[in-house]
Amino acid sequence: MKENSDSRARFACRRTLRISAEENERLARQADAAGISVSEYLRRLCFGGRPITSRTDSQTIRELRRLGGLLKHNFESVREAGGQQALPKMEATLEAIRQAIERLSRE
Repeated sequence: MKENSDSRARFACRRTLRISAEENERLARQADAAGISVSEYLRRLCFGGRPITSRTDSQTIRELRRLGGLLKHNFESVREAGGQQALPKMEATLEAIRQAIERLSRE
């Protein structure tokens, strides 16, 4: 019960926004993809705040960074094993991972 009264004190004013059914569905999908409520999504859009990122994008970026780290770790093993012919492919893969992370970070 205390949480509800804190919420009322924090958000004392209410605004009404008229949008179409399609816009409402789109808004709900975007908020859901970001993992936040529609109200929080709108507050962040209007007033800045923390950037809005999709949960899946954040998870993908973490996984790409993990894979990149593992690949970098394997460079030394490949060099020691004499697999010099594999190094250009590994470098190209590492660069592709870096570009994918940058692309996802901008979106």
